[in-house]
Amino acid sequence: MWSICTRTVIKVGMMRSCGLVKPVSATRVTGRYLIQQKGLPILPVPTLQQTCERYLTAVEPYVEVDELKHIKEQLEELQKPGGVGERLQRGLERRAHVTGNWCSDDMTHGFFYLRTPLVVYRHIASLFRKMDFGKDKQGQIRCAAKLIAGVLDIKTMIDNDTLPVDYMGGKPMCMDQYNTILSSCCVPGPEKDSVVYHGNSSSPPKHITVVHNSEFFVLDVYNSDGTPLTVDQLCVQLEKICNASLQTNMEPVGILTTLNRNSWYKSYVSLIKDDTNKESLSAIERSIFVVCLDGPMPKVSDEMYTNNAACQILHGGGSQWNSGNRWFDKPMQFIFGEDGEFGGNFSHSLADGPALGVFCENVLAYMKKPEMMQTSMGSLSLPKKLHFNVTPEIKRDIEEAKQSMDLLAQDVDLKVLVFDHFGKNVLKAHRISPDAFVQMAIQLAYYRVHHYFGAVQESTSLRMFRYGRIASVSAHSSASFAFVKAFDDPGKQNTEKIDLLEKAMKVHTSSVHRAINGQSFVDHIFGLKIQADLEKIPIPDIFFKILHFNVYASQVTTKMGNLPIGCTNTDAYVSVYTVMSDCIMLTMSAFNTCKETDVVHLIQAIKDALLDMRTMLLQSPRV
Repeated sequence: MWSICTRTVIKVGMMRSCGLVKPVSATRVTGRYLIQQKGLPILPVPTLQQTCERYLTAVEPYVEVDELKHIKEQLEELQKPGGVGERLQRGLERRAHVTGNWCSDDMTHGFFYLRTPLVVYRHIASLFRKMDFGKDKQGQIRCAAKLIAGVLDIKTMIDNDTLPVDYMGGKPMCMDQYNTILSSCCVPGPEKDSVVYHGNSSSPPKHITVVHNSEFFVLDVYNSDGTPLTVDQLCVQLEKICNASLQTNMEPVGILTTLNRNSWYKSYVSLIKDDTNKESLSAIERSIFVVCLDGPMPKVSDEMYTNNAACQILHGGGSQWNSGNRWFDKPMQFIFGEDGEFGGNFSHSLADGPALGVFCENVLAYMKKPEMMQTSMGSLSLPKKLHFNVTPEIKRDIEEAKQSMDLLAQDVDLKVLVFDHFGKNVLKAHRISPDAFVQMAIQLAYYRVHHYFGAVQESTSLRMFRYGRIASVSAHSSASFAFVKAFDDPGKQNTEKIDLLEKAMKVHTSSVHRAINGQSFVDHIFGLKIQADLEKIPIPDIFFKILHFNVYASQVTTKMGNLPIGCTNTDAYVSVYTVMSDCIMLTMSAFNTCKETDVVHLIQAIKDALLDMRTMLLQSPRV
C-alpha cells in the first residue's frame, strides 16, 4: 500500500513526492523474520555513466532542442575523469558501505527536517469498506474492539519473531518496517522531528490511546497474566470511555498536532511545562497505537460519500468535524466513524505502502474470523482519562490550529474514481500489464487536459534489499510520449497506436524492474545531490530538472478493496490506484490553490482514456 507522499531531503532544498508504492506481488512464508534480515543484500549504487544515460533519456521528451544540447554538455562535463561527478560517486559509494541503506537513510532522514504539517503532507491513509452498523454506537464499538484484537494478534507475532516473511519472486523481503509502526511516536523539535520507539524499552507499553469527542484515554489492552483482552472485554472498556466523554465542547488538544512543526514545537514546549500535561503527552506517545471513535461527518449526496469519507480518514474534515479527534504524531491511527466509515491513517515517515498494506489486510482478515467464546479474566480497571491544563497561551494555539486546519481541509482537492467498466481480468486477457496500462492512461489524460507532456513518477518497492523502502521510477519516456501524441491523431491507424502502446508499456515495465533491483537513476541523482551537500560541493543545475514531476502516480495492491489515499503535493497531482479483477479504484489529490492542477477534469480524462484505450484494443484485436 501507499505510498504514498512527500519525499524530501531538506538539506538540499528539494521536494519529491513518492506517493504510494506500486505492488510487489508479495507472498507470505512462515519463518523467523529477523533471521531473514541478515541474508538480505545491501542496496548497490548505480554507475555514474548508466545514470547519466537514463537521465538524458528521461528528460528528452519534454525539453527543447537547445536545452537538451546544454544538458548533454553538462552530463559530459560531470563524467570527466577526476571531475565533480567522480568525486561524488566515490563519496556515495563510501556512504553506502557504512549505512544500512543509503537510499532509505536519505529518505527517512529528510522527512524529519520538514516543517510542514504531518497531516495531509506526510500522512497516508486507507479507506476500508464501509461497515454496516448505521448509527448504532454498539456497532461502532464492536468494530473497533475487533480491530484492536487483530492488531494485538499481529503485534504478538512481531514481538515473538514469528511474523510470516513477505516474499517477492521467491526472494525474501525486508521486514524491518514492521518494527517501527507500533509503540512509536514522532516528537516535534526546534529544527527537526525525532522518532521515539518504546517497543524495546525495559517496560514496553501495554496500552493504546482512545480518542472520543476530542478527549484522550489510556486503555490497557492486556490482562494481568499478559494475555490480550478479548473482544468482549474491549467492548466493555470502549463503552466506558464513550460514557465518560459525552460532552462535545471540550478543547480539542489533538488539533495542535495538525500545526506546522515549528508552531507545534512551541506549543509542545508550553504544554510540557505543566506536569499533568507532560504526563498525558507521555501516555499518548508511549501507547501502542491510537483508536479514534469519531462523531458524525458532513451530510453529502450518495455520489459524494466516498470522497467525503476519504477526506475524513485523511484529515478529519476540519475543526468542526473530526480533525481534533486525532493525534497525528502517532504513526498508526485507526478511525471509526459513527456512520460506518472506517479506515487507517499512517505516517509515511516510518513505513511505506507494502508493509502497511499487508498489516491492514491481516487485521481485516482477523476481524472476519468467527468470534471464539472466551472466558473473562476477571474485573477490569477503568480506562484512565488524560487531562490537559489549557492555559490562555495554549488556548490561542488551539484556535490557530483550528484556523490553519480548516484552511488546509478546504484546500485539499481529493476525488475518488471507481472505474467499474473493466479491471485486471480484461487487461490480462489482452496480455497487458494492468499497471503499465493505467500509467499510459494517466499520461494520455494529462496530455489531453494540459496540452503538454507531463513528467510522471511512480514508486516501487526496494524491500528485496536490507532496510529497503521505496524506489523512484520515471514512468514517462520517449516511447510513452510517442504513444500519447499519436493516440488522438486521426491520421494514425489503430494498429500503429497499439504498437506504440506496447512499446511504451515494455519500456515502463523495464524501468520498474530496474528500480526494484536497485538501479533507479532518479534515486541515484538524489543521492548524489545529498552527497554534494554533505561535501559542500556545487552541483550542476541539471539535477534539478529530473527531480520535479507533474504527477506522482503509483499502484497499491489490495485483496479486500481498500482504497489507498496518498499525501498531497504542493504543485503536482498525487494519484494512487488499485486494479481489482473487475474494476479500477483511483484517488487523485492536489491543492485547490495550485493553478497548475485540475483534479476534476483530470480524473474524468483518466476515465475517458481508459475507455478509449480499451476500445482501440477491441477494434484491432491481436491474434
